[in-house]
Amino acid sequence: MPKVGLFIPCYVDQFYPAVGLATLRILRQLGLEVEYPREQTCCGQPMANSGCAAEARPLAERFLRVFGGYDHVVAPSGSCVSMVRTHYRELLGERPDVAAVGARTYELCEYLADVVGVREVDGEFRRRVGLHHGCHGLRELRLARSSEMVGPPFDKVRGLLRQLRGIELVELQRPDECCGFGGTFAVAEEAVSCFMGRDRLADHQRAGAEVVTGVDMSCLMHLDGLARREARPLQVMHVAEILSRARLA
Repeated sequence: MPKVGLFIPCYVDQFYPAVGLATLRILRQLGLEVEYPREQTCCGQPMANSGCAAEARPLAERFLRVFGGYDHVVAPSGSCVSMVRTHYRELLGERPDVAAVGARTYELCEYLADVVGVREVDGEFRRRVGLHHGCHGLRELRLARSSEMVGPPFDKVRGLLRQLRGIELVELQRPDECCGFGGTFAVAEEAVSCFMGRDRLADHQRAGAEVVTGVDMSCLMHLDGLARREARPLQVMHVAEILSRARLA
């Protein structure tokens, strides 16, 4: 039985703890040995995205120390997983520990589909759902085929959700367009970020979505803020909150 280290990103820990608890319930339901190391902290992505590499390196080193002893590391965040798997080598170089921990760090849905091999999702969610794919999960982790790629379609997140009884996954006109969050981009380019977010919300509403879901609470936080300010009739839920209600096998 693999020993799993649960990595909970900063914004989930501080603002959306229910997402972390939902992730834990899913992993425990599958009979996995899961630990939440209390020594964990930020993966360093906010600093790295802002060009502050020197400030990000100590956090990357800490992540490697904290999670180095686990068989697998799982997080409910495509962007943070992408940081560890793709960008730590830019901060720390081509080191064996960087490659080893990166190779066994997974986004939740990716872990369920590719490592655990979940083939059956038995549950009910009778809502019309729009799926938002964040840029990191889509183009760096390859959770689904992006529109610029040529090849057979695939979507690991949709493959899990579509098995739920009663769910209607709506079809967006631009299914892999950025929401405009982009971490510090939303601060430095607030107006552009908000325009992009409103475009995404409008696409979900045109498609008839009642719920917007995805694997990155950062993107969903951005969309939820815009929806609330404009009183749009859209509920935002992380995919873990939906799947935690079901039985996975």
